[in-house]
Amino acid sequence: IAYHEHNAAEARPKLLSRLADGQSVALVSDAGTPLISDPGFKLVRAAREAGHHVSVLPGASAVLAALAVGGLPTDRVFFEGFLPPKQTARQKRIATIANIPATLVLFEGGSRLASTLADLAGTLGPRAAAACRELTKLHEEVRYENLDVLGRLYANGAETRGEFVLLIAPPAEEQRADDIDML
Repeated sequence: IAYHEHNAAEARPKLLSRLADGQSVALVSDAGTPLISDPGFKLVRAAREAGHHVSVLPGASAVLAALAVGGLPTDRVFFEGFLPPKQTARQKRIATIANIPATLVLFEGGSRLASTLADLAGTLGPRAAAACRELTKLHEEVRYENLDVLGRLYANGAETRGEFVLLIAPPAEEQRADDIDML
């Protein structure tokens, strides 16, 4: 049974019915770890609320793979997931997370990658970054540059097919927020 953002409300009751009938259900992903920036969390929540046992088997994680290969600080990370798709909302969110004293971890699709990188560079400046494409898959690629350079690379034809994890270095020490309570 396919379970994704567009059919979750319809598929979830069917899956919960199977659990109620004593069957087992496994949530499997072909694109990284299920439930990370994924509507599967609603299925897990509903299953737990219905009193069903939920367990996990570890799998490939694009976030952890990116952090391992990205060459940026990993002692503190802030997982943002996907930024808003519309430019004005995206720019506001970038401004909100700009001074978090941690490596930022973002997801982005290829179709919005160049515009997202341009917005990131416009707000964050030339911070070091890594664009990690198709991690743990056949066409894995990692580019290490600053945000300006990455934005130009992808705007000028670098491969954008697939899924990206963007890592962005923390702000310079003097730019770091004293307090993360602003979030």
